[in-house]
Amino acid sequence: QVQLVQSGGGLVQPGGSLRLSCAASGTIFSITYMGWYRQAPGKQRELVATITSGGSTNYADSVKGRFTIYRDNAKNTMYLQMNSLKPEDTAVYYCKGVGLGGAYWGQGTQVTVSS
Repeated sequence: QVQLVQSGGGLVQPGGSLRLSCAASGTIFSITYMGWYRQAPGKQRELVATITSGGSTNYADSVKGRFTIYRDNAKNTMYLQMNSLKPEDTAVYYCKGVGLGGAYWGQGTQVTVSS
């Protein structure tokens, strides 16, 4: 079993920055890749960014150049640095881990970009 606990998020003005964290515990050695997803009101959950155990990253076109996904293996934590935030980035953000045991989700955290 893998447990993912998120922190970060909140209210920020357009153009601002936020960092999300996702701390993993349990059988984390089984995780092959992790990612961030988001779900805006009335919309389906969408992929934001992923990172493999080898460090390869992938981003949605809408966030390329503004968001950075990275992980600190010593802390078993994945991060999403979000810069130049736009109102359309407003959503509940979820972290996800996929491994031998299946897929695991964090509890979600609200990000609101508004003036």
